[in-house]
Amino acid sequence: MTYLQLVNGVLRRLREEEVSSVAQETYSKMIGDFVNDAKKIVEKSWDWSGLKTTISVTTQDAQYNYALLGSQDDIKTMDITNDTSGFFITYRPSQWFHQQFLNETPVTGTPQFYTYNGLDANGDSQVDLYPIPDKAYNLTFNCFLRNKDLVVDSDPLKIPAEPVLHLAVALAARERGETGGTAAPEYFGIANQYLSDAISLDAQKHPYATDWYTP
Repeated sequence: MTYLQLVNGVLRRLREEEVSSVAQETYSKMIGDFVNDAKKIVEKSWDWSGLKTTISVTTQDAQYNYALLGSQDDIKTMDITNDTSGFFITYRPSQWFHQQFLNETPVTGTPQFYTYNGLDANGDSQVDLYPIPDKAYNLTFNCFLRNKDLVVDSDPLKIPAEPVLHLAVALAARERGETGGTAAPEYFGIANQYLSDAISLDAQKHPYATDWYTP
């Protein structure tokens, strides 16, 4: 579903006229805000298959800090592979990195460990690598990446539409105070049911996604 289709879906359920653009009028703009609010809530409720992506990083000699372009602060890493050397890179906490850089003499070589280290000037997540790369290595970050707000009418939604649509209806109904029929708490109940069903359907694509294990 596109941004405009979602907004019109909400408007119809509120007995409002459809619009040809989200920016057409003040009320449709507000509904667009509720759609994005609902999108953020639903996106963070589950690791959706539609949000799975990869980010590639090529290291440089003597540089250990790298920004994950486009990641912002909405990334969840599944695994990182050192494609050049042919193995997985392992996570280490920031305290471990402090030990290597501050209390010992840092070594250079093939990156084997990583940790997250804040955001860069563009708001993208940064990672530190160790050992410090001694040449160019191709790294692949397999991750789930939440998307930025929907802005253009044709912007597509990459997660199940029904939970977003009905949660946006619930948010709009609560703001308006009445809908001529269903009460806002009922709408939230409907939205939660759609969310639960969508998670169940998506989870069956990855039957081991909810298993806990110690690497």
